[in-house]
Amino acid sequence: MEVLTQTSLPFRLQSRGKVRDTYELGSSLLMVATDRLSAFDVVFDEGIPLKGAVLTQLSAFWFAKTKKIINNHVISTDVNDFGPEAKKFEKSLRLRSMLIKKAQPVKVECVVRGYLAGSGWKSYQKSSAICGIPLPTGLKESSQLPEPIFTPTTKADVGHDTDINVSQLAGKIGADLAHELEEKSIRLYTFAAGYARKRGIIIADTKFEFGMDGDELIFIDEALTPDSSRFWPADDWEPGRGQKSFDKQFVRDYLESIGWNKSPPPPPLPKQIIDGTTKKYVEAYEKLTGKKFPAE
Repeated sequence: MEVLTQTSLPFRLQSRGKVRDTYELGSSLLMVATDRLSAFDVVFDEGIPLKGAVLTQLSAFWFAKTKKIINNHVISTDVNDFGPEAKKFEKSLRLRSMLIKKAQPVKVECVVRGYLAGSGWKSYQKSSAICGIPLPTGLKESSQLPEPIFTPTTKADVGHDTDINVSQLAGKIGADLAHELEEKSIRLYTFAAGYARKRGIIIADTKFEFGMDGDELIFIDEALTPDSSRFWPADDWEPGRGQKSFDKQFVRDYLESIGWNKSPPPPPLPKQIIDGTTKKYVEAYEKLTGKKFPAE
């Protein structure tokens, strides 16, 4: 499967994100996950082989698994269902694309944390709290929290997202919708974390995105992938240190080690980092689904 970092399909481009290109396709949208890599909000020149396919196939797996909790935007992941014009590009679209509903995105990233890591750990060290939520004293890096917490952020079109608390969220989108986002996010995380733990993966934290399909709140974008989540091997978990991972943290750790200033232009990625990232993404898919990744 060749590396795809840019798409150029003969349809109206609705948006080009850090990883996904989304096109208008009649009354639906065609979302294509490229192999682009984004770290610290900077998109790298090199693509990661199989990355877009893993993100799409793992998202499809989780969207199907969580339909009892909340409906989602997926119409089909089969190129044969995309229509005759799209089918002409089957080689580029296979495994990495999905036909989705035209939902109206809710402009917030719904982060759920079950463990202390990343920016949550930094915040805790300063104030024993995350997003204004007080936590017990004496926790270590990578400690499991007493219960999952909902820590939303703004969704910035440019630059970094900003942490907000639930009261601020309610002020932006209304109390009822804010409550529903929190309730659905916690339920999704709790289900997925329990499922993954039985398969040897700790989901330390993750982000969800939602949209409105008419009056119904639905689950959109991606679902519990190595791009949107922190995946740790359960058999190696030990509080008090950073953890090995099946996700983008592998790349972040490398970038921290070389002293990059996290501003464009990005540094070139060595082959072992590119290949290692592919290996970790595929391993996460196979552990979680119990299936061999189809592109291998």
